Parts: sequence; C-alpha cells; structure tokens
Amino acid sequence: MKYDIIILGSGPGGYVAAIRASQLGKKVAIIEKESLGGICLNWGCIPTKALLKSAQVFDYLKHASDYGLTISEFDKDFSAVVGRSRDVADGMSKGVQFLMKKNKIDVINGFGTLKAGKKVSVKTEEGTTEYSADHIIIATGARSRELPNIPQDGKKVIGYRQAMTLPTQPKSMIVVGSGAIGVEFAHFYNSMRTEVTIVEYMPLIVPVEDEDISKQMEKSMKKAGVKIMTNASVESIDTTGEGVKATVKTAKGEVVIEADILLSAVGIKTNIENIGLEEVGIATDRDKILVNEFYQTNIPGYYAIGDVVAGQALAHVASAEGIACVEKIAGLAVDAIDYGNVPGCTYATPEIASVGMTEKQAKEAGFELKIGKFPFTASGKAKAAGTPDGFVKVIFDAKYGEWLGCHMIGAGVTDMIAEAVVGRKLETTGHEILKAIHPHPTMSEAVMEAVAAAYGEVIHL
Repeated sequence: MKYDIIILGSGPGGYVAAIRASQLGKKVAIIEKESLGGICLNWGCIPTKALLKSAQVFDYLKHASDYGLTISEFDKDFSAVVGRSRDVADGMSKGVQFLMKKNKIDVINGFGTLKAGKKVSVKTEEGTTEYSADHIIIATGARSRELPNIPQDGKKVIGYRQAMTLPTQPKSMIVVGSGAIGVEFAHFYNSMRTEVTIVEYMPLIVPVEDEDISKQMEKSMKKAGVKIMTNASVESIDTTGEGVKATVKTAKGEVVIEADILLSAVGIKTNIENIGLEEVGIATDRDKILVNEFYQTNIPGYYAIGDVVAGQALAHVASAEGIACVEKIAGLAVDAIDYGNVPGCTYATPEIASVGMTEKQAKEAGFELKIGKFPFTASGKAKAAGTPDGFVKVIFDAKYGEWLGCHMIGAGVTDMIAEAVVGRKLETTGHEILKAIHPHPTMSEAVMEAVAAAYGEVIHL
C-alpha cells in the first residue's frame, strides 16, 4: 500500500499532523501500537486533569463552610475517581477515532518499524505487512524515565501511568521529582488525604519556573500538607518490606523515609529504540532525533516531531510541530516555530502558567527590566471565589517595552496565559496591554494590573 504520508504514532503530534495532511489533500496512514491519542489522551494530559478535577471538587467539599454551606457527610470513592478519569480518556480516544474516519485517514494497528527506501513494516498478531510513502513522520513520543537507583516494579515503585490507575489509595506516597507531573500527582494524592512527601534534587520545586513562582508553589503546597525536601536525592530504595524505604541524601546527611508507594517523576525517555532508526541511518543525539527547523531528519523523506526531537516535551508543541511539518511538505509558506514563546502549564492547586524568560534569564541576557507583580489577594474575583493564593508577574524590557516574560500562579491561570502568548507573538508593548480594557471582576485583569505595576501606574495596590 502506497501513501503520500505515513505517520508513526498517534499522539497529539501524530494525529494532528495526520488531520492537517488530509486537509491538504494528502493520502495519509497513521500507525499506532496501542490507543489512538497516544499518551496525552490516554495516560497523560487528559486523564490527569480528570483526576485533578475530582481533587478540586473534594477540596471544595472540605471547605464548604468557607462559602457559608453546611455539608454534614461526604467522602470519596477512590476507585470511582479513577474510573471517571478512565472514562474521560476513553471518550477522548473515541473522538480521535471519529476524526480519523471523518478525514479519511487509514489507521493501521500494530508496531511500526522504519525501513530504508521510505517504507514501514507493521507487525500485528496476524503477521507483518509493509507500507510505503513519499514522506514518513516519526511521532513515537516518550515514556516515564527510570533511574538505575529507582527501578520501577509497577506496584510499589511506579511511574505516572500506574499512578493514574492504582487499585487502592495509598496511605502514604513519596514523589521523586517536582516538575509538572510530580507536582500534579503530589497535589492530587494529598487532596485525597494521602500523606505525600516530595523529594527534589534542585534547590526549588518546579525548577524550570521563575524563582518567585517556585517559592509561592512550595509555600502553597506546604500549607496544604505536602512535605517537601529540596536539595535532596534518593540514593537507594528497599521494597522488601510492606512498603518502600527510600534512603535520601540531604545537605544534613542521609535520612530514611517510608511510604506505601514511591512515584518516580524524574522526566521522560523517548521511544526511539527498535523502530529502525539505525537501519535507515537516521541520526540521533542524547536520546533525541536530529532534525532541521522543519523537522526533516538527515535522511530525505523521513521526519520527526514531538517528544522525540529537541524542544519542550509538551502536547501543544508536538501538535504545532506536526502542522508545520506537513505544511512544509505540502509546499506552503511556513514560519519556523518560536520555541521562546511556548507556554508551560502545571495543573495543581494553585495552577502555574508561564511563557518567555524568567527574571533570572532576562537579567543574564543583559536586559534592563521593568517588573510588575499583582497578587490575587488584591483581586476581587479571587477573593470572592475563595482563591486568593498567587500572583501575576510580568517582565518587560525597559528600553523598548518588549514583553519578555509572564509568570502566573493561582486559580485558573492556565486559561489566562494565552493573552501573554498572543501579545508576545504580536510584539505587543507594555503600554498596549495597559491600555487594553480588561473586564472586571475577573482573574484576567490581574495581567493588566501587573503591567500597570511595572510602569508605576497600578490602581489597586
């Protein structure tokens, strides 16, 4: 069977690329070894948000009296919470199946291996079939990274996948790593009344964020009951007993902490083994496939997008790369993606959303800065909603007014960051944001207020 484009992997990079290619008149096939939608829809972005929503509702019930409400009895059903999450994921995966049919994309179920001469061999229970295409896009994604000293057994020592479907709720949990995945699961289990300890190697949790954001997140999580150990590393684990004993190295020496479960959230490992890269001669470096700005590998006709290439390992990045890749193949005029204007989001409570440079990065780049912060304690909407934790922080170049960075922590900020992304894309200045009327009362007016603070014009502080 000959296609214009074959895509290996159906995550948010692969399936989005397939749909865009079909819109552009290409004959497309997508190869998937498991479920349509990949990790994001089935085991990542979507089901975790369903879990976090259950945690949020449970937190509301716990604090009902803060809102003048009396609820005499309530509890959680952990298995039902997990079940709802799986139902949401299954529904989204079925939605991708519908989109494949709607766009006349052939879905080939099986394990795909790249072959020389622009071919892919697909192995199924029935046997092996070979397909060819003018263009082959690798979008095989990534999985939970395992450290040699923290081997995962899937029961006591787990990755994010098992963390979503534990049969029973653990009484205690150690979370190793405090990136988005670690912090989100720490928040979820803590909200469900599991005792949670975060162990983070770096001096601050959520270490890729602006330091002010990291400090606020640590303060909020500790206030919620999460124990946090920074400048700490798990040296070894012992699973011979009922639970897990972790030997943790700290500045003050080694300590042993115990829990029912240890969740390893120390990053991801790309799925580039055993897919034929060596046979085809596709170049890799440090666990990533090497590509140019439009995702062409060193071998003509082969491309790679998403977690398998350099850049932020985020669903929305993979989707943007997939679209750019197929539009370039189709001969459209395409701008290379600006990786400096990619928003990052963490969906714990409070949420974190950021784009552009941190204050430290902007200073190191030599900019003279105007910085403004607006706390949600001064926001009418946040106070009325009972969510006053957090703030918006904006960073501008003092000389030209360029919006260098925007960092938010608080309720619903992941839905607010797009204003900064669009503003930066359009090369908006601080004064333009300041003079754009924001609705009151909303959380989003905190952006305008933060900009006003940067320029010495803030009203509500």
